[in-house]
Amino acid sequence: MAAVTLREITAETVLAVCRLDVAPAQAGLVAPNAVSIAQAHFEPAAWFRAVCADDEPVGFVMLYDPTRTPAPEAGPQVAFLWRFMIDARHQGRGYGGRALALAVGHARTLPGVTRLRTSYVERPGNASPLYLRAGFAPTGELDGAEIVLERRLDDR
Repeated sequence: MAAVTLREITAETVLAVCRLDVAPAQAGLVAPNAVSIAQAHFEPAAWFRAVCADDEPVGFVMLYDPTRTPAPEAGPQVAFLWRFMIDARHQGRGYGGRALALAVGHARTLPGVTRLRTSYVERPGNASPLYLRAGFAPTGELDGAEIVLERRLDDR
């Protein structure tokens, strides 16, 4: 079984990460990685990493880290799983669940952050089953047309 890690994206890995894509049926559920990386460079609160299986990039994760900005969007206690994807060729191998656990673990290290939120588009192929297995629960809120989920970080 491949070791799953979250690694900084470098000049050597950025093209491989940008070439990762979801299945055609999942198009529109998550922004392309190139767009996410560009947005991250203009958002001080963005924390982003390549999801790697052993040494191969297989996905992408990006958090909104409220500790990186003086005026956090939802307050200092809430981080957001802003982007999360596993390449179509690598789905179904357990990489998503392990990468999500690492992202939750990272969020737990953020001072004062007690909740991690995410959202999804309600249509086939979305990541909601993965999020629910990872302990996220619906909040009853919508972010535009997306359903908002939240996970407490003080429960182990």
